[in-house]
Amino acid sequence: MPLGSDSGETRVVPPANKFMLVAAGVLLLIPVVALMWVGSYAKIEPRLWGIPFFFWYQFVWVFLCSAMTYSAHRLVLAARGQNGKVLK
Repeated sequence: MPLGSDSGETRVVPPANKFMLVAAGVLLLIPVVALMWVGSYAKIEPRLWGIPFFFWYQFVWVFLCSAMTYSAHRLVLAARGQNGKVLK
């Protein structure tokens, strides 16, 4: 049922696990901090197969960020007690 329905039914939402929500927030914050701190990776050495560090570091973060975003999503679902189930 939509949240804005006027049927008079009250929806009871179980409390979320706050620790898991904080862990999800930290997972989302790690890539932001790692990529905003440019001084830590604005260099050429070490090279990986001839590619300067600056480029391969950012490329690796594409996959790390995807994994962390997915993990954060799963943590939020688990914290809310949904575990990937679609609510109707």
